[in-house]
Parts: sequence; structure tokens; C-alpha cells
Amino acid sequence: MTPPGDLTILLQQANEGDRSALDRLFPLVYDELHRMAHRQMQGEAGARTLGTTALVHEAYLKLAGGTDLPAASRAHFFGASAHAMRQILVDYARRRTAAKRWGEVERVRLEDQEVAVDACADGLLDLDAALTRLAALSERLSRVIECRFFGGLSVEETAEVLQSSPRTVKREWRKARAWLYQELHGAGPVD
Repeated sequence: MTPPGDLTILLQQANEGDRSALDRLFPLVYDELHRMAHRQMQGEAGARTLGTTALVHEAYLKLAGGTDLPAASRAHFFGASAHAMRQILVDYARRRTAAKRWGEVERVRLEDQEVAVDACADGLLDLDAALTRLAALSERLSRVIECRFFGGLSVEETAEVLQSSPRTVKREWRKARAWLYQELHGAGPVD
């Protein structure tokens, strides 16, 4: 685990234009980003064409390619990473769904650890649409889902990202899941 102070200093240096700070940053956060991506993709079934490593690299490029890296803290960086992973998975699902409408698509295997975005593309798009509606009602509940589901963050890590208590995050996690269940299934939640 990267010491929080080291990561924050490198993020601040990168935001100040020090490109070498980005070069030093990636090796420090790689294992944690890979763990987040792996937890997100764990248990997916079906045809797999997007790999864990590819997701990590895409998320990092998305973050590093922006005008400012999230530099408030280590937690803020990993919260932004969860958001980037969500965007990448949803964009990938959209492309896969669109490609299915236009005929056969050649599948390319990227690595051994892969995610089954193809098999769950429609569900992922439905989830993203529901999360967008939830964000209109409560940005905070949407962020809890994003951190927990897309980022694979623990309750404690999510609390740190959202600057809240773990107890509050647990309550918001239950509320957000119940809302999403109702939205996606049209019935009461089953726990």
C-alpha cells in the first residue's frame, strides 16, 4: 500500500506540471488500481474481451490525460479512479452493444484476466442509466455505488473518499442498492 503522503505529493507535483511525477506515480498506484479492477470484474461470466490490465491502463490514461489529476488525497485519487473505471466499462459496453447490431465482431483476447463486458453489456448500460437518474436525485448515493461497485472499495475506503463515517456509508449503500433494485427490477429489494 502506497503511503498516503507520498501519493498526494506526487499528485500535487504532477498538477504543477512535473511530468516526471507522473512517471513515478504509476508504479506506486498500479497494484492498487489492478486490485480495484480485479475486484470489479471478479465473478463475471461469459465471453471475455476486456482485460483487467487493460482497464487499469485505460483508467490511468484517462486520469493522467486530464487537465488536473485528483490531488486532494490518496482517497480522492482512488475515488476518481473508480469513476474512470465506470466510464470505461460503460463506454465499452455501449460499443459492444452497437457492434452487435451491425453484425459479427472479431474478438481479440488481451490477457488471461479478462472481464465479461460482452455478456453483461445491456445490464451495464441499464445500470449506468439508473445511476445517472440516481445522481439527479442524490449525487452522494450515486458516488457510493460508484466507489463500492465500480471501484471495489471497502466501506472504510469509500468513507474516506466521501469524507464520511463508515456507518453513514453502510446506510447509504443499503439505501442506494434498494433504490437501484427498485429501478432496475420494478419490485421490492430482496436481501
